[in-house]
Amino acid sequence: MVRAITKGERYVQLLFIIFTFARNISTAVTHYSIPEEMKEGSVVANLASDLSLDVATLNRRRMRVDIIANKKYLDVNKETGELYIVEKIDRELICPTKSSAPCYLRLEIILENPVRIFNIEVEILDMNDNAPQFRRDVIHLDISEATPKGERFSLSNAADPDVGANSLKTYELSESEHFNIEVQTGRDGSKFADLILKKPLDREKQAAHNLMLTAIDGGTPARSGTASVIIRVLDTNDNAPTFDKPSYNVNIFENDPIGSLVVQVKAVDLDEGSNSEVTYSYSLYTSEKTQETFNLNPTTGKVTVKGMLNYEDFRIYDMEVIATDKGVNSLSGQCTIKILVEDMNDNHPEISIKSFQSPVSENIELDTVIAVVSVSDKDSGDNGQVDLHIPENMPFKLRESSDNYYELVVSEPLDREKVPEYEITFTVTDRGSPPLSDNETMTLELLDVNDNVPQFSQSFYTIRVMENNAPGSLLSSLTAFDPDLHENQYLVYFIIEKEIANTSMSMLFSINPENGNLYALKTFDYEIEKEFLFHIEARDSGSPPLSSNVTVHIIIVDQNDNAPVIVSPWRAHGSVVEEKIPRSTDKGSLVAKVIALDTDSVHNSRITYQFLQVTDSSLFSLDQYNGEIRTMRMFSYKDSRHLRLVVVAKDNGQPALSATVTIKLLTVETDVKAYSDMTEMPLEYDIFSDINLYLVIGLASVSFLLLITILVTIVLKCQKPKHSKTAPPSRNSVISERNSTIADSTLVSNDAYWYSLFLAETRKGKLVVRQPVPKGSRYIVSSIPRGTGLSETSDSAASTLQVRDMM
Repeated sequence: MVRAITKGERYVQLLFIIFTFARNISTAVTHYSIPEEMKEGSVVANLASDLSLDVATLNRRRMRVDIIANKKYLDVNKETGELYIVEKIDRELICPTKSSAPCYLRLEIILENPVRIFNIEVEILDMNDNAPQFRRDVIHLDISEATPKGERFSLSNAADPDVGANSLKTYELSESEHFNIEVQTGRDGSKFADLILKKPLDREKQAAHNLMLTAIDGGTPARSGTASVIIRVLDTNDNAPTFDKPSYNVNIFENDPIGSLVVQVKAVDLDEGSNSEVTYSYSLYTSEKTQETFNLNPTTGKVTVKGMLNYEDFRIYDMEVIATDKGVNSLSGQCTIKILVEDMNDNHPEISIKSFQSPVSENIELDTVIAVVSVSDKDSGDNGQVDLHIPENMPFKLRESSDNYYELVVSEPLDREKVPEYEITFTVTDRGSPPLSDNETMTLELLDVNDNVPQFSQSFYTIRVMENNAPGSLLSSLTAFDPDLHENQYLVYFIIEKEIANTSMSMLFSINPENGNLYALKTFDYEIEKEFLFHIEARDSGSPPLSSNVTVHIIIVDQNDNAPVIVSPWRAHGSVVEEKIPRSTDKGSLVAKVIALDTDSVHNSRITYQFLQVTDSSLFSLDQYNGEIRTMRMFSYKDSRHLRLVVVAKDNGQPALSATVTIKLLTVETDVKAYSDMTEMPLEYDIFSDINLYLVIGLASVSFLLLITILVTIVLKCQKPKHSKTAPPSRNSVISERNSTIADSTLVSNDAYWYSLFLAETRKGKLVVRQPVPKGSRYIVSSIPRGTGLSETSDSAASTLQVRDMM
């Protein structure tokens, strides 16, 4: 093989020739042969020995290597004269032209003093150090599946930089059912392979064939290179679209929103390109109702909700979908879809009131039907099963009469006065998850029945009335309450007639029939009438009417309207009492006792005594409670013979009332026994010495007649009905004289306070209590008949003290 000489090489050669001639350089060439790829440092040859050079002078002569037109692959050791490898030598790099000619590495060994140049030629022997290599690692071929058997296809050849026996020798193809190769040799000796189709292709079975093409050289050991042969089978429209399933069964819920995915059908066309592109459409057998309800995406095959779904209206949808490819001669496939709409609990149960009776009487009988209710639910299954209930704690219950029909009946007695009306809420709930419910509220009114008697706020009324009240004054308002309605609650009040001392209550009191105001028809006097007990009735206007009554206790409250009356010592009106007392009377002796009576109540009738005037305050003392006047010392000769005492008796009222008595005392020398204590009988002494005897007899007769009249009146009062009250004695009914007894009286008190508490009834042997008496009190009483005694003291007014036989 002829190698062209470059312009640079000519220049170097020219210089070399000039230098040779100028320096008498030797032109002999020393030849060496070495294999490529020797390791660095490997010794090629000993130049000192081969060139007959003195090793000792190499250093001094500055021996060096000059490689012509190449890298410095070799160098010389100046100490030993050895030529060694500096860098690995690649023959294919030094001699890139693929040729069977030898490959040389030329260099010059230069020495100085004297200058000598030796030409060295190193032949680089080829080693099988390069494997065949394809220009492309991957070879792509497009072959139609309609290509006939035996068709040839050219493949890219491989290159091997090695030469000779180490160069490319043959090709091999991986095992294939459809392909094999045939190796061809070019004019320049290069090897290449043709791919031959030995069996028709089917893209739908195998769309691509991956083969391995191997190029093998002739070296020992042999080296090889590979390239991937990727054969893409080109499609022809020979396959129709096929759905993954011939039929689809889909369940959806009725409340799925518009646009929600129902199902996505997928048809596969084994072809490719436009032959495999599929569009979807409804067939003519799909109803308009279905097409209006569902939308079919022609590209993706997605079926979505287009219209409202309602299980109660339409439950099953059938459709047929066609898939068509886009080939020139299009092919198509089809499938069926059945969509089952599942019920959702989306319908609230409904309540229908078929009948409702309102108002009803509160005394309606138990188990009476008040209302008839029907319930329904458009859902199915558990979603359509419903339960009806009403609030607890109501006097009603539900009773199922037939399917989804219920009766509301009375289960407990009704009372309008407790609950005038009922808000009855019917609640219906289905059994879905979550459950839905509905309710309906009805108002049941109760009609009133006159089943309640009027009721007073108190069972017993005590009314205190101040005596001397004005006729027609309002005493109290006695109102009753009737919880019924209308005429059943309209009340009329009246006094139940009752006579007391031949006097009807309606003559003493009146009541307003409409509002129960109680009025007094007369002025009451505590000293005559102390209390009244009667009944007031309240009656409603129902049919039949109902009534109730209440007891009224009228208590006359005393006013301090009676002044005390002095009954002892007795004297004519406006006169002065004159008494005689011995001057020899001892200290503490009773001189006189003032007794005053007050017909007012106990509080107002409590009397206290005090001196209003006294001649000598050191001589007499006055007990403020019992009115006893006693001497505080003995009389002296200096004391006046005539003494004057003015005693005032004052009650306990507000304002207080009083009475006075004037006592003139004449001290005498005659010895007279002093008055003893009240437990002893008073001594008789001559009181007639200075008084007209006839006057005394006349006064005694008048007093006796007056006493007889009083006693007869008392007896008649005691014979009155049990509920009557005995009037207290008049102010003039008690007249007594000091040291004397009440004529014909069985019981005589020596205490003025006693008269305000008790009244003697001699004919029946009774002692009537005028006012409350402290329990356990003892009172000194004189002139008690033989064989009688006081058995008990009562603490309540209008009760009696029996005098029983003590024998």
